[in-house]
Amino acid sequence: MALLTVDNISRKEGGNYTVRPTSFSQQAFEQIAIAGETGSGKTSLMKMLAGLVQPHAGEIRLAGERVAGPLDKLLPGHRSIAYLSQHFELRNNYYVHEILDYANQLTADEAFNLYKVCQIEHLLARKTDQLSGGEKQRIALAKLLITSPKLLLLDEPFSNLDSLHRAVIKEVIHGLAEKLGITCMMISHDAEDILSWADTIFIMKDGEIVQRGTAKEIYRRPVSEYCAGLFGAYNIIDIAAPGLQAACKELTVNEKKVVVRPENLVLQPATGEGAVATITRVFFRGNHYAIEVLVGQHLLKAYVNKTSFLAGDTVKLSFAAEDVWYM
Repeated sequence: MALLTVDNISRKEGGNYTVRPTSFSQQAFEQIAIAGETGSGKTSLMKMLAGLVQPHAGEIRLAGERVAGPLDKLLPGHRSIAYLSQHFELRNNYYVHEILDYANQLTADEAFNLYKVCQIEHLLARKTDQLSGGEKQRIALAKLLITSPKLLLLDEPFSNLDSLHRAVIKEVIHGLAEKLGITCMMISHDAEDILSWADTIFIMKDGEIVQRGTAKEIYRRPVSEYCAGLFGAYNIIDIAAPGLQAACKELTVNEKKVVVRPENLVLQPATGEGAVATITRVFFRGNHYAIEVLVGQHLLKAYVNKTSFLAGDTVKLSFAAEDVWYM
């Protein structure tokens, strides 16, 4: 049986759907990420799962037990669901160990292991007003985990953090399932971390899940430009356009528009095979080069690890049929 079951829930505000009728399930230890533009319904959906917002239709069950909303009982939600908002708060002028001891349901050894996973064991003797934003967030997370939830909901855990604390909280979240056996669902705009962390990704638009799949499926076979754009740069290539058919001879002009990620475009010297292209600009991005190339009237972008090409060079551009998807 699934750990979490969502059956046709929806919510309207001002007569308009914030979340359209939605159903899905989550297995124990399955990590689900929710992506989408601001206003797509991600947080509204997660707040319903947490019991903080009442669905106008449908129901939510955790391990077969209904998750109550605020209209159902005074203390809504479910005792085994923990929700970390991006607007979390900690009491000021309290010692960290006081805040954690109050909520603790674990043995001393279990609690200390959790503190190590959350990387806060060195902060226990500090007061909350002596902590950075990233340290406060890890303590807020530990405060939830110390209640032994079955499902942890994370709303934009990487927002408002500097690069150092972002790296630390990412490491902590990656360790939750592996070291503590916690099932998580996360909202994030961080495409790179979603792809490396999630077993399943939901993409939301206008209150609806418009695509769901594994990280590879979402990245390599997005169902729309909207879905493609959430996870990085892409090229739309019209095979029927003059000069472009030579880029992939396996495709026919009947398959007019295809989409290719920049890293799947291959650039070769002008003596090679492919479509004739002119390099217009070359950008160094640290771990790769971003190269803009012009094929006829089409400006495309390619990513390569190293290059000797310069702006103005004539090259040959190609790509493989298995690296494209169709619009």
